[in-house]
Amino acid sequence: MPYVSYDIAQQIKTQASNLGFDACGFAVAEPVSDEAALQYSQWIAEGRNGCMKWAANHCEMRNDPTLLLDGAKTVISLALNYYPAQMQPASAPRVAYYAYGRDYHEVLRERLMTLASHIEQLTHCATRVCVDSAPIRERYWAVKAGLGFIGINNCLIVPGKGSFFFLGEILTTAALPPDEPCRLSCEGCGQCVAACPAGALNAMGALDATRCLSCLLVEHHGDLPNWVADVAQGRVVGCDQCQLCCPHNAHVVATSIEDFVLTPMVRDLSKQAIDSMTNGQFRCIFAHSAISRVRLSGLRRNLHLGD
Repeated sequence: MPYVSYDIAQQIKTQASNLGFDACGFAVAEPVSDEAALQYSQWIAEGRNGCMKWAANHCEMRNDPTLLLDGAKTVISLALNYYPAQMQPASAPRVAYYAYGRDYHEVLRERLMTLASHIEQLTHCATRVCVDSAPIRERYWAVKAGLGFIGINNCLIVPGKGSFFFLGEILTTAALPPDEPCRLSCEGCGQCVAACPAGALNAMGALDATRCLSCLLVEHHGDLPNWVADVAQGRVVGCDQCQLCCPHNAHVVATSIEDFVLTPMVRDLSKQAIDSMTNGQFRCIFAHSAISRVRLSGLRRNLHLGD
């Protein structure tokens, strides 16, 4: 298969960098490996996706990105740093870093659409933008495109830069020269396994979402299992513990993306504010925040765990 010229490929990566992306790589669009497909199907069959029922949908597409764009030849994988320079006050109800700023779905999509338009102009080929709401194996393709490796904590770790990254993809019918896959690993470390407050990880890199606070505090609707109150430790939106303890995040650099800076509404979040908030106020305040997914009822439930 003849590939697009090296010059055009480099122009795409340069434009990605200009848009704020910290890493960009190309992989041949094809079905995922048999091993990857089997691991995912077993994870679903064992019910370890927990309350993430959507993870069991569109498995055929998840295993073959060419079904998402007719004639797709390349998966372009991109990473955008969201590590904050400023943190919440220690006394505040704890919000995971990914929800500190503007909703990452909006931010990623805008930048990916801009890059996709640039690619179409350069190559005269079709594109499709994907954020994490699309049925695509994001971390798998990030590894194939050479961005990094999947840690035992199940996060994509970019060598030398850590794991506080949002991932996005652009499928294109342009045949771009593929990058070398990343073959690194953190096998043998296990600090995240020991640090996980709910025991959701094991040393083989398996995640049990039925015990993952990042999942439960956001995705689960209704009452939470009683044991969650013993390990939540003031968290109301998600959990960063498996990343905070990771040696690869020892020297992370704060994001330069203004949209991901700690917003006043998250900085000033308090127990009193959550308890006194109306549904209308919640929708208005968090209209462009990932916190909107939790809903006010979920925020209050998480706030009062163990009361």
